[in-house]
Amino acid sequence: MTIRLGLQIPNFSYGTPVAELFPTVLAQAREAEAAGFDSVFLMDHFYQLPMLGSPDQPMLEAYTALGALATATEKVLLGTLVTGNTYRNPTLLAKIITTLDVVSQGRAVLGVGTGWFELEHTQLGYEFGTFTERFAKLDEALQILLPMIAGERVTFEGRYYRTEEALAVPRLRDHIPLMIGGSGEKKTFGLAARYFDHLNVIASFAELPGKVAALARRCGEVDRDPATLETSVLLTAVPDPKFTNDMVPSAMRGRMVVGSPEQIAETVKANVVDVGIDGVIVNLPAYVPGSITKVGEALRSVVGP
Repeated sequence: MTIRLGLQIPNFSYGTPVAELFPTVLAQAREAEAAGFDSVFLMDHFYQLPMLGSPDQPMLEAYTALGALATATEKVLLGTLVTGNTYRNPTLLAKIITTLDVVSQGRAVLGVGTGWFELEHTQLGYEFGTFTERFAKLDEALQILLPMIAGERVTFEGRYYRTEEALAVPRLRDHIPLMIGGSGEKKTFGLAARYFDHLNVIASFAELPGKVAALARRCGEVDRDPATLETSVLLTAVPDPKFTNDMVPSAMRGRMVVGSPEQIAETVKANVVDVGIDGVIVNLPAYVPGSITKVGEALRSVVGP
């Protein structure tokens, strides 16, 4: 797996009738693929996030939508950024991701994290628990997920999960690439160093050098070469020359890139690539046909093939 340039689709509120909603999602994925993006990610949420809209705005179930995208694309990797572990039993998630891998002919990426959106848990009946409990659940889940994806029968007895000879078939590959996203230098980066192929760092530009150093320390603790753990950063891109840095909301400073596509690429090179992050995953606040192509062409020149 190599993720250097990804597109995340952060919302499904396009102002269209429901019948036109998925065709708009499909158009974005196809445009990203044609523009040279190597991956397309959806959010794994059931409600829209507070910073993007109200809970009653459209939100497609991620894996159903990814299965549809798999039949309509040919090259891009497909996954979530990232799956909330608390929403599915790990045996179910193993079955889902191996199915997506078969349907997509080997293009699935398993993005998984602890889960954090408390309102979804409360209203939909999922146990939220404490921060520590959610990390403990994820650690147990990985002990089930990873061997199941590799074709093993898994018997496991933990505090949160139990299985007996659990098996996931059919499978296309013995290893589906694993991605985790977050900013926690101890717990999240520690899990990344132990289990994962890719870490999507959620941090501002000013924080990234420190995050790179912290990740190297976590890798050193488990005797892993940091170069074997791919990294990316998630950014919001506004490809509009009229939109300047002083117009960026304070909460998004260092996480949003604005201006012409060329200016966006220059910002990413100076603040992401040059500090040691391998790639970038971008989302666009609104979809205008052609905008993904322009941003992708510019970014490809700085993140490499």
